[in-house]
Amino acid sequence: MVSDPRSAAQETAQPNHMPGMVNRALRMMFGTLASRVLGLLREVLTAVFFGAARGLDTFYVAYTLANLSRQLLAEGALSASFVPVFSRVLKRDGEAASRRLARQVLFILIVACSLAVLAGVICSPLLVRIIAPGFGREQSSAAAALTRSLFPFLMIVSVGALAMGVLNSIGSFFVPAVAPAVSNLAFIAILLAFRRHMSIWALVAAVLAGGACGMALQCAWAGRMGYRLLPARPDLRDPDLRETLKLFLPYAAGLSLNQVNPVVSRMLGSFLGDGVISALNYADRIIQLPLGLFVIAISQAVLPMLSRLDGADRDGFSAFLRDALRFNLFVVLPASLALVLTARPIVHILLVRGAFGEWAWEATSGALACYAAGLPGIACNTVLMRALYARGLPRAAVSVTAFTVCANLLAGAALMQRFSYRGLALGTSCAFTGAAFYAAWLLSRDLGARIRIFEPVWLLRTLLSCSVMGIALAMIMRYCPYPVGFGFAARSSWMACAVASGSLLYAAVTTLLRCPEWAWVRHSFARGKE
Repeated sequence: MVSDPRSAAQETAQPNHMPGMVNRALRMMFGTLASRVLGLLREVLTAVFFGAARGLDTFYVAYTLANLSRQLLAEGALSASFVPVFSRVLKRDGEAASRRLARQVLFILIVACSLAVLAGVICSPLLVRIIAPGFGREQSSAAAALTRSLFPFLMIVSVGALAMGVLNSIGSFFVPAVAPAVSNLAFIAILLAFRRHMSIWALVAAVLAGGACGMALQCAWAGRMGYRLLPARPDLRDPDLRETLKLFLPYAAGLSLNQVNPVVSRMLGSFLGDGVISALNYADRIIQLPLGLFVIAISQAVLPMLSRLDGADRDGFSAFLRDALRFNLFVVLPASLALVLTARPIVHILLVRGAFGEWAWEATSGALACYAAGLPGIACNTVLMRALYARGLPRAAVSVTAFTVCANLLAGAALMQRFSYRGLALGTSCAFTGAAFYAAWLLSRDLGARIRIFEPVWLLRTLLSCSVMGIALAMIMRYCPYPVGFGFAARSSWMACAVASGSLLYAAVTTLLRCPEWAWVRHSFARGKE
């Protein structure tokens, strides 16, 4: 990501593509917001019914195993390998060829998931011993039984992920974004239905029912859009199918490496005393909200459009990627700055009660501020990884992930010596930021030209807008401080006013400076889908 002077007339080199991408991203943001709110309600109800009992521990161990399989296979590797190829086939050969590819992939997916589910059911006791070695015999047996029941969740979400990839590729983003909200609604409904006869098995039923509802919604909508997802015998000589399978394995390997990052933080945190790992975990859970709303939504909208661009048109690909990264930073930079400045009030409102005392507040808010500083790097890294797969560079993407893991380990180990738990969070932020620059360098080398994100005029506008917003928030914090001793309503009102003031000021300054991102937003509402 290197600066290079360009004229203002060249800032929006892809006016036909960016409004469509922004429109898709905004629809995903709205859908994701509903999902995140319902997900919070889901966690609150679980806590009400089960507290922190031993039975809930066994469920979470079982759910972790099934959820890890989902992250590795379904929503990650499948999406990254299938969507680029499907999008190119749709553009090049039309709907009939893209339907044929989707049905062949569905057949392979069902077979692979069936084998994975069978292996998971058989190996459940061993998997539980690996992930929860401290469980006694009775608790391990219960967790293994729950794991067997939850492994079919992998099949459900894998089919749903395929439907999501089809829908995103044909320009339908709102329904895939809303599907998790439907899943959470079903989960909540099951818990309420069993409230008089509650047991840990109600959670299993809720997870499976929620996943099935989300899958059914996306498959039904895909059928309505002309893509009935029925399995068809695969032709292994089909070059498009072979390319999909070729991309899948490297991306699954990259995701496997990516799962090492939280393990690194927990491993290093274990040397810093009691409570550090918990504080890092709490901060990570809070940072997931802006990650889901902004980073994931934008990256999901970018992938199909990058895949449909002419691979030979390197200038066009580079220009669209540059504008996509700029829009990403346009949204994420102010969110990151606001989180850094208001980390203490946010943690206090959400978590400070009961056993969550002064030290936990200080540690979690410090870790949150350091994680938030890395949001721009995470945002750019996520989009750039999608671009690597769209360019057919899976090995490069795996090398970026490996770089992130190594940098996280080295930076965390070095910074924790001076900054304790803050150093671990800061190490993660530095690792993802460095990985973004590395991914940009790899793409620039492939494209034969620099991506030119940090053009001076754009950079000046962005920094000036963020600086004005940051100064305003700092003044609010200084002259109208967060009312720690007041009730929840007063504290929430203060937070709402601070966020609204910062957001409106940022919007006003970026509008006065004529930032091109606002033109993309306006055109996205006017034009809708391309």
